[in-house]
Amino acid sequence: MDAARRRLLGLAAPAAAAALAPARPADAAPPDLPPAIEALSDGTAGVGPIEVGEHRARIVRAQRLLQESGLDALVLGPGTGLTYFTGAVWGLSERFFGAVITREGDPSWVVPAFESARGAEQIRVGTDVRAWEEHESPYALLAQVLRDRRATGRVAVDEALPFAFSDGLAQALPAARVESGVPVTAGCRMIKSAHEIALMRRANEITVRAWRAVFASLRPGLTQDAVAGWCQQALRRQGMGGGALVLFGADAAFPHGTTKPQPLRSGEVVLIDGGGRLHGYASDITRTGVFGARPTDRQRRIWDLVRSAQDAAFKAARPGAPCESVDAAARAVLADGGFGPDYKYLTHRVGHGIGMDGHEWTYLVRGNKTPLRPGMCFSDEPGIYVPGELGIRHEDIIVITEGGAENLTKWSGTPEEPAVV
Repeated sequence: MDAARRRLLGLAAPAAAAALAPARPADAAPPDLPPAIEALSDGTAGVGPIEVGEHRARIVRAQRLLQESGLDALVLGPGTGLTYFTGAVWGLSERFFGAVITREGDPSWVVPAFESARGAEQIRVGTDVRAWEEHESPYALLAQVLRDRRATGRVAVDEALPFAFSDGLAQALPAARVESGVPVTAGCRMIKSAHEIALMRRANEITVRAWRAVFASLRPGLTQDAVAGWCQQALRRQGMGGGALVLFGADAAFPHGTTKPQPLRSGEVVLIDGGGRLHGYASDITRTGVFGARPTDRQRRIWDLVRSAQDAAFKAARPGAPCESVDAAARAVLADGGFGPDYKYLTHRVGHGIGMDGHEWTYLVRGNKTPLRPGMCFSDEPGIYVPGELGIRHEDIIVITEGGAENLTKWSGTPEEPAVV
């Protein structure tokens, strides 16, 4: 489950801070860092960021989808969509900064005039850059761009664009039909390239190594915040920012955590869920183990049952299968094992799409009949949550292939050693 979603609940402040922080150099570890974490080293060599040529290819794909969808243009503001298509990284504020992609040609840009120099550092594709002064309307300028490019019929906006921006455009161009850009944005971003998959594979491998080092460092009395701090450092030692949600014992029955955490005790389950980003691409790994004692029969049975459910979901993930069938496969295993029906013990969907955003199109959930296609990436994360007792979740990232699916981390852990690959 993505750290951004947990931040909305206010339950993962340490992870939130880590996700925004640059990777910490390997020689800058705190003096009290456990040896298993201190031994970690940079793991990012050999995989580079997305280059301009790839952004241009994405724009061409977007233009083809504009035509197929009967849309005239796609308007992008600050956020993941803008970065995906153009490489520009710009923080969201009340001032509009963004790009317009039409059916042909390079993007046009609309930028705040006083930010023109900084904007120029971000604009890699397109030379039509129009600046608006503080007393002027960026939406009037956007409307003029669309008129100049004869793209004033059906104008799509990135669905994550704030309402104030899309409404401002609609007011400035009343003759246009302003609508969601999902057919283009999701149409492009749902299918990952080989480069994107390579980045995600490495990010998830780094995350598994981090969680393994953290599990090896546990001791009685630790707080969840302390272990979450170790998770941040274990990722940073390997060259990646990020963080984790950490839950002990009965607290793990809350999939997104609790406001009343307890210190670690022997015999409790420990759930670590999170990840980071490598060159903009996310990891998301959950491992659950039993700390300091031999697992009870019930703990092992539930652990194994969740693992079987994860395997069932993985086997159901094949090209052409509807997304909902993957959720159903995992849920059937749990129900057959006495942990059903429906959402009684597995309280959430079995998976979410993942890429540049930790949660993105599309979702492995009942009712989603979208057929799976090669290049789609998802979390596979069934769980069993027993209030007042425990929670166990296993999460890995899978990619749909021509013949089925691939687990990007191919793990083989146990309740005693949950982060083995």
